[in-house]
Amino acid sequence: MENRDPVVHLDRNFWVVTAVLAVIAAIGAWYFGTFDIAKLLPEAAQPAGDVDRLTQFLMGSGAALFVIVIGYLIYFCVAFRHRKTDPDDKIGVQIHDNNTLELWWTIVPTVFVVIMAFFSVKIWYNIVLAQPNNGVVVESIGHQWYYTFRYNNVHGEIPDAMHLEAGIPVTLHVTSSDVIHSFWIPDMRIKADMVPGLINTLHFTPMIPGTYKIICTEFCGTQHGTMEKQTVVVEDHAHFVAWYDGWVNKTRNLSDALPKVGTGAIALAGGDASAGGALFSTKCSACHAIAPFDKKVVGPGLRGLLADPKHPNLVNGDKASPEAIAGILQHGYKGDIGVMPDQAANGLSDKDIANLVAFLKNQK
Repeated sequence: MENRDPVVHLDRNFWVVTAVLAVIAAIGAWYFGTFDIAKLLPEAAQPAGDVDRLTQFLMGSGAALFVIVIGYLIYFCVAFRHRKTDPDDKIGVQIHDNNTLELWWTIVPTVFVVIMAFFSVKIWYNIVLAQPNNGVVVESIGHQWYYTFRYNNVHGEIPDAMHLEAGIPVTLHVTSSDVIHSFWIPDMRIKADMVPGLINTLHFTPMIPGTYKIICTEFCGTQHGTMEKQTVVVEDHAHFVAWYDGWVNKTRNLSDALPKVGTGAIALAGGDASAGGALFSTKCSACHAIAPFDKKVVGPGLRGLLADPKHPNLVNGDKASPEAIAGILQHGYKGDIGVMPDQAANGLSDKDIANLVAFLKNQK
């Protein structure tokens, strides 16, 4: 007796399901492909519009593909299910070597990937590689757990919001001083990792005045979640110039050089407790609280550091004293409790350390 593979006929139910899926897929592609993303997030900068259009294309095509794949999966599970009347050894429909089917499921995804790659690379090029003819250059440095910013003619780092002028192109260089962070402004659709020893560059033009959140999307330690507190402020020319000139004047006598870690003891006389308190809030509060010893953030609470009996010795084993505190701030510490950055990593001058020690001496 001659053995033949069974002839498979696509019955009426298959074509009805196909028509229904085609209609649903078309509706999904239209809805998601034309969805106005700006209703959820403003297009606060160029190239936000280009990124949104690429996202619409991916959402629309993804919705259509989801409907077709899941729809046929459900249909075939129902149509070719094992029935009670079927013998236990019944073999399902055998389909092999359908060259036409294999040709199409190779061509269609290939065309889709080529189209997606073309638009993705074009947008990526404009953000990362295209050089604007003019504009402002800003540097952002990620720290645990905050951002600082550098501008031309502004000495040192600004631990404040990043200010930009509406309509002026921006070249933004990002890096990190300690671990891997990320710099993401959702409303502007720009994002880059901040990697120690590596500078990543973003080009964009802020368009809509307002205040926009900066978010770190790379887990960078116990206080990672606090890195969404800083913002980008986009403002008109007059307000930007006033802010910029204020920082130029404020930092006129500062140096751009990172402080060096000395080998000698730091002179603590003349430390300003008030200035140390302001510095503590920007440099130290992510890891320490002015609270009892056992109120740990990352490191212990520092209230009564020189008088609290729970602080007989510092983390490095030295007896608590102003000089020993200055030594840890100068040279850092690495141990089971974690890593205390040194003077250079924290961007501290000798005067900063003297001010911090004066501040901590007053926390009784």
